[in-house]
Amino acid sequence: MMSRIIKPLHVLTLTDMKGLKIRVPNAAIFKLFPQAVNANPTPIAFSEVYMALQQGVVDAQENPLPTIKAKKLYEVQKHISLTGHMVGSNVTIISQRRWKMLSPDDRFIFEEVLQEAALNVSQETRAHEQALIAWFGPHGVKVHHVDKSPFRQATLQLHKPFIATIGQENYDRLLQLNQAEE
Repeated sequence: MMSRIIKPLHVLTLTDMKGLKIRVPNAAIFKLFPQAVNANPTPIAFSEVYMALQQGVVDAQENPLPTIKAKKLYEVQKHISLTGHMVGSNVTIISQRRWKMLSPDDRFIFEEVLQEAALNVSQETRAHEQALIAWFGPHGVKVHHVDKSPFRQATLQLHKPFIATIGQENYDRLLQLNQAEE
């Protein structure tokens, strides 16, 4: 019988990430986080994640809680660590040409409605995530609330090459948005 090295069952610190084989999509940007925390990014098609976890091809995967539930990944993973290393967002974009066509009053209304919608989406997302955290427990999954700061700091180091592309001002604004979400 072959023996297998069992990785930590859960991730609480950056040290727990060392050498962990993490399933990622086959895209350079998704490989950055595992590299930043000394884990091994393992590109695998999304359709293969369940089996890869089940067979031990990978030790872990990263997906939002709704995806973990919908794809039944909780059946083959018994721990979820909320590292907060990646934050998703919804963005509304309007072209400068279209914006200039609006009257000042319409612009004001547009901004007010978008602010209200953004707040509602954020609140609904948080409520849905809290409900999912509660849902996983009775289904045999332990959800770990970890100190996100070390994971965030490790990830921030990887942003440096991209700052020149998006500009320091835009980068700082994105960081502020992320901090507001925490």
